[in-house]
Amino acid sequence: MKTPPDGNPPAARPDAVQREGSPSPPSPAGPSSTVRDATRAPDSTTSAEPISPATESATRTPSTPPDGERPSLYPEPAETRLERLELLHRIGLALSSERHRDRLLETILEEAQKLCHADGGTLYLRTDDDRLAFEILRNDSLGVCLGGTTGDPIDLPPIPLFDETGAPNLANVASAAANLKRSVHIPDAYDAEGFDFSGTKTFDQRNGYRSKSFLTIPLINGERRVIGVLQLLNAQDPVTGEVIPFCGEHKRTVEALAAQAGLALDNKLLLEQQKVLLESFIKLIAAAIDSKSPYTGAHCERVPALAEMLVGSLCETTTGPFADFRLDDEEWYELRIAAWLHDCGKVTTPVHVMDKATKLETITDRIDQVRSRFAVLERDAKIACLEAIAAGTPRAEAEAAYEEEVRRLRDDLAFLEQANVGGEFLSPEKQARIAAIGQRRVRLLDGEVPLLNDDEVENLSISRGTLTQAERLIINGHMVETVKMLEALPFPRHLSRVPEYACGHHEKMDGTGYPRGIYAGDLSIPARAMAIADVFEALTADDRPYKKAKKLSEAMRIMGFMKVDNHLDPDLFDHFVRSGVYRAYAKKFLAPDLIDEVDEEALLALRPKPFALPPRAERERRFSEFLPEYSS
Repeated sequence: MKTPPDGNPPAARPDAVQREGSPSPPSPAGPSSTVRDATRAPDSTTSAEPISPATESATRTPSTPPDGERPSLYPEPAETRLERLELLHRIGLALSSERHRDRLLETILEEAQKLCHADGGTLYLRTDDDRLAFEILRNDSLGVCLGGTTGDPIDLPPIPLFDETGAPNLANVASAAANLKRSVHIPDAYDAEGFDFSGTKTFDQRNGYRSKSFLTIPLINGERRVIGVLQLLNAQDPVTGEVIPFCGEHKRTVEALAAQAGLALDNKLLLEQQKVLLESFIKLIAAAIDSKSPYTGAHCERVPALAEMLVGSLCETTTGPFADFRLDDEEWYELRIAAWLHDCGKVTTPVHVMDKATKLETITDRIDQVRSRFAVLERDAKIACLEAIAAGTPRAEAEAAYEEEVRRLRDDLAFLEQANVGGEFLSPEKQARIAAIGQRRVRLLDGEVPLLNDDEVENLSISRGTLTQAERLIINGHMVETVKMLEALPFPRHLSRVPEYACGHHEKMDGTGYPRGIYAGDLSIPARAMAIADVFEALTADDRPYKKAKKLSEAMRIMGFMKVDNHLDPDLFDHFVRSGVYRAYAKKFLAPDLIDEVDEEALLALRPKPFALPPRAERERRFSEFLPEYSS
């Protein structure tokens, strides 16, 4: 048996392997069973090891089985084998129960090392672009521990499974095992032919180490696709510590572990991919809501960011009312999903209401129609002036009366234009002036009509913002739709609180919120934190049609009033102040000119007004129904 001219061992010939999913090549005829096994299609389950002839002849003894497996030089007693089987069983249970990705990878490698008494090992994962990325790297003798939960990166380039021509990369042991879909055992890397161990030898020279025996096993999922590679280094005699080749018992045991690990890892990767897909869909919905109106900007993106900052700070505190509050990984994921979905009901909100930048805006801003009527009144005043002069009124007197009328008309129009913009508060006196102006008569083509119709008077008299009460109910109704949408979804157990987290940010501590009038103290801490995040983002946002962004001090002052009025959780608001989360958010999302000094001591000194909680039965009932105005 001779090594082929390409330098690859017979079991690693490039013409024996092709990319997954392509047709299997025909098996070449020949008398050698080793060659026939080595040239099977890539999904072959043969366990023959691609050992070069020189290595094979150097390591085989008369008792070596024909498949190339080396028997143990130190036969194990039956008790040891039984212990290994029991350990393998326990490992299988551990793999099936581990939920953390990095801990799962570490468990696979560490337990494989224990089974073979290996000094080191590497675990690779296959990337989407068909490369093997280093995930975990261990070497006990050298004290090397990289990747995984250590947080220390592995600064090694991934190994390509195919070269630039598309041919399988069989020069590297790990990529060869992946391409061939079977284990590769190297008794001594320094004597092996057909594989490139130059990097290994350089590493040994630099670190005073001797890499010798390698056992490389592909991790294969239930669809027979290679998803990673497990590589063990330097099997050691458990008694003497001498480095020995991996024996057949090692190989079979680790292959059994790798089979379980491949399925467990594949399940974990599939779950992660499903999570990524779900989050992508949710963020897509949030982005669509934000892009639906230029006036909501990135609200659906900023609220989750602030909510996570606040809840993360709560998890870190060790004193006060939140000292025992913590979230595990699943609960964090649950909060993240809820935060991105907190306004999903806005997909049903009419754009003309959501985008109402002024009080008279519908399809267009009706203030232009009001201006036209005032122009008619000025024209009529001019006509009246000329008619008075013609009737004998002194010109100076008539013109003075005309100029006074024009001044009054223009003053009233300027007042209406200002009222149309909207703001934080419109006094009753100004509302009365709007009504009085509206009662004036103007002569149009269809006769005399009021200067302002009833709808215009109602809209211009809005005390806060730009929405009428009916429009406010439409806007607030997005929470009704959010509740209906989320409560209709079959969330799994670990996401069962998404509706509560997402739908409670407009409820208030005293039960005067919407859409259900829930007493917010009965909601969970994450749900109440969402309310803090939603209010602060709304106050400081610079993309609202009816107001300018508040400076930091003004936004916090308003929220202080909301604390006093039992709209916000007072303990959560105090933590929001003390922790500095509000300022960290401001530095990241607010314009520099909006960030000013905040009197934190004054905010913390505020005390909520006392209010009476109704009986528990009444409070629980509110969780099951909407307020009457939102029930239709």
